Amino acid sequence: MQTTTLSFSNLHNHGELFANLFRARRQSFIVQKNWDLPQADGMEFDQYDTPASRWVAVHDGADQVLGGFRLTPTTAQCGVYSYMIRDAQRGVLGGTIPQDLLYEEAPVDPQVWECTRVFVNHSTPMAIRRKVHMAMAGAMTKTARELGATRLIALTGATWPRWYGRCGLDAEAIGRVMLIEGEENQCVSINLVPKMH
Repeated sequence: MQTTTLSFSNLHNHGELFANLFRARRQSFIVQKNWDLPQADGMEFDQYDTPASRWVAVHDGADQVLGGFRLTPTTAQCGVYSYMIRDAQRGVLGGTIPQDLLYEEAPVDPQVWECTRVFVNHSTPMAIRRKVHMAMAGAMTKTARELGATRLIALTGATWPRWYGRCGLDAEAIGRVMLIEGEENQCVSINLVPKMH
């Protein structure tokens, strides 16, 4: 099992991995969860997949993506868009995510990054899913720290308290539990400062 951080500046070094990550996202979010999201050529994408973001893929070393996620700086700006949680709060997303998803105003801070599109591929065997979760948590922490982040924010499943601790993540709720696309979700803050030693 390998972990690769992808960016627009290095994707040419990784063959089909970048495209396969977006194909796996389509399978996870459009096919499995039936979310109405943009897609082209068998890949899911949205307005936050810009050169400002980074994508982390957990893979088998070849073509099979086991899981992944996207990191976007909270300072990002592209046209009317900034980052997903902030844009939802500002009403830019048309109500697909409730505007009252955070207790406070969404941060704009170079040391705070957003983590979105977190998934484990449906075809990842149950026997290694825990290892994939652990690899994703480790890569999330390592990559975010390398990008200068001291904190991550994420909109995640409301079951996060059950597995964040197991993965060594120090997190707290920063918003209410909300029903989105038939699933309970909640915004969390992940403190990376303890991981910086």
